[in-house]
Amino acid sequence: MRRYIVLLFALVNGLVALRAQFDAQMGQYMFMQSAYNPAAVGDGDLMRVFGSHRMDFTGIQGAPMTTNVSFSSPFVIGKTHHGAGVRFMNDRFGLFSNQSLYVEYAYKIRLGKGYLSIGADLGLINLSFAVDSVDLGAGQDDYHVEGDNAIPQVSGGGSENGASGMGFDMGLGVYYSSAQWWAGVSYGHLTNPTLKWSDRTEVTVRGTMYIAGGYNWQLKHKDWMLLPSAMVMTDFRGWDVNLTMLAQLQKRYRFGLGYRIAGSVNLIVGLDIINGLQLGYTYELPANALIKESYGSHELYLAYGFNVLKPKHTNKYKSIRYL
Repeated sequence: MRRYIVLLFALVNGLVALRAQFDAQMGQYMFMQSAYNPAAVGDGDLMRVFGSHRMDFTGIQGAPMTTNVSFSSPFVIGKTHHGAGVRFMNDRFGLFSNQSLYVEYAYKIRLGKGYLSIGADLGLINLSFAVDSVDLGAGQDDYHVEGDNAIPQVSGGGSENGASGMGFDMGLGVYYSSAQWWAGVSYGHLTNPTLKWSDRTEVTVRGTMYIAGGYNWQLKHKDWMLLPSAMVMTDFRGWDVNLTMLAQLQKRYRFGLGYRIAGSVNLIVGLDIINGLQLGYTYELPANALIKESYGSHELYLAYGFNVLKPKHTNKYKSIRYL
């Protein structure tokens, strides 16, 4: 069991060192850009309620599970355009749990055929460790000990059954969106929040840069559209890249493939069920040694958009991104 604890601490240290891995990755990032870039909040003309749930590496004990919930809306003050929202994330991995809550705002400037947005988010991160779930198996043999200095002590922070630390967080971003293409650059965890578990144990969340973009390629057959997109993540110590190609039929059905150079292949499907209601699913298969231990990852999202800035359209189906 001690080897398991050491592995978990090695994991969290890796997550802190490679910040692109601290924030949970989503295969359908192109539909949830405000989770990575606050300037994308309120993109388009729809008030939006969004939820997603991801189960990573099913079949492995303690594998990550991530839930995202957000609410966002565009709004107009006089002749100026804005976007605002709130989002919450609950991320569990092993004996660790990460909850974060952010308020987001973006100012939008009409530029060409789209809008250039400048945004920021402010929030709190709470990272906890389930100390009471640690079992070193002391007394079983000569290789186990009563305690381990690597395990945070509850005294000085946390509760009776766990250690936890909270810190203030902030992010900035720039985002451009039009009917044909979108792109953005953002920097999360600008404050490098330090989460203190005890007098001798703390975790620092390093800043991460995200660069993302996509193109809406209308084919000769008007019912079909290709939607290539990509996202690069780096903390300037390590980096990761997601590449995705989706096909869209009648602005309602979506399916395609994605590849993450860290070692996975995605199968993505999506559907606009009724006017403004969008459902999506991703199956992610490891493309490395994890394939021997895991059945892959599953990601489900559901979003609903309400029209707040334009008169209601008469068409039956309306995509959240493509109006």
